[in-house]
Amino acid sequence: MVGWARYAPPAVSPRGLPWHTGNGGTMFRRQFPAVALLGLACLAQAHAQTAQSYPAKPIRFIVPYAPGGSTSHVARLVAAKLAESWGQPVVVDNKPGGNTVIGSDTLAKSPPDGYTISLAASTHATVPHLIANLPYDPVRDFTPVAAMVTTQLVLVLNPAVPANNVLEFIALAKAKPDTLNFAAVGTGSSTHLAAEVFKSVTGVRMQHVPYKGTAPALTDLIGGQIQLNFDTPVTSIPHVQAGRLKALAITGKARLAALPDVPTFAEAGLPEYDFQLWFGVLAPAGTPKDIVDKISAAIGKVLTLPDVRQQLANQGLDVAYRTPDQFKSLIRADLERFGKVIKAAGIKAE
Repeated sequence: MVGWARYAPPAVSPRGLPWHTGNGGTMFRRQFPAVALLGLACLAQAHAQTAQSYPAKPIRFIVPYAPGGSTSHVARLVAAKLAESWGQPVVVDNKPGGNTVIGSDTLAKSPPDGYTISLAASTHATVPHLIANLPYDPVRDFTPVAAMVTTQLVLVLNPAVPANNVLEFIALAKAKPDTLNFAAVGTGSSTHLAAEVFKSVTGVRMQHVPYKGTAPALTDLIGGQIQLNFDTPVTSIPHVQAGRLKALAITGKARLAALPDVPTFAEAGLPEYDFQLWFGVLAPAGTPKDIVDKISAAIGKVLTLPDVRQQLANQGLDVAYRTPDQFKSLIRADLERFGKVIKAAGIKAE
């Protein structure tokens, strides 16, 4: 027909794409790798520029514990120094609850851009063994940034408990099984496991009373509602010094400068008992490696500052910086180690 041209459908290659035929298709195939490489190069350059300019806005530093505990002390100390170094606010955001699950889940669901990080403690490796349906995976949903410190634990008693050293306390607990109550922040928390390991090593029987935070646990310990606690030194030292609590021994290899008269468990006659915790920093999974490395290096530098080291030492904390890869290995090892302790103790979430 005049004025009409016959329609010819485009040739389709075996790949189903019309542009894979003829000279043009050959040219496309030759050019595509170059275009792809150019795109990757641009993307890498953009990431490098992002890391170079990081941080360009305030950083949120989640703490999955209530204010007032050793975790908050460490987070606020490090946050203040990072803010000074970066010239950007580092805002500590306490999000307690659910045995750290609420804060950890908040981090896992945050944008992986380096502007939300979180303090993590050894509890990060215990919770997965206690809660069947966690809203996150403890390994896949997080990027390890840095391990920062380890902390000793101190066994503290209400002053009315008739025991003045570890061996006397063990004898008392054996004479009165299941009558002494110990506090721990959450079921299966690190301090709970510390008490369970103590029970296993000594053969004593004591009752666990879970608390939502260190502050209410210490209030009840001082008031006599519970009899003992395995606590981090930073929160117990003032009460021991004031005579409101009685310290029997500390974990670790050396005495604390703030409690020079309190022996280690080895010195107190129980060398087979030792238990230390770690604090570190996590970011959401997918956070660019160059940003993670920049945060990690900044934290490592903060931990070399003399005033920071002194403040940490005063709280019974030892600097134990680890790189992202080293921290990742520590988390995996503790997931396995604590899993065995929890299973052996028969601990169940409450």
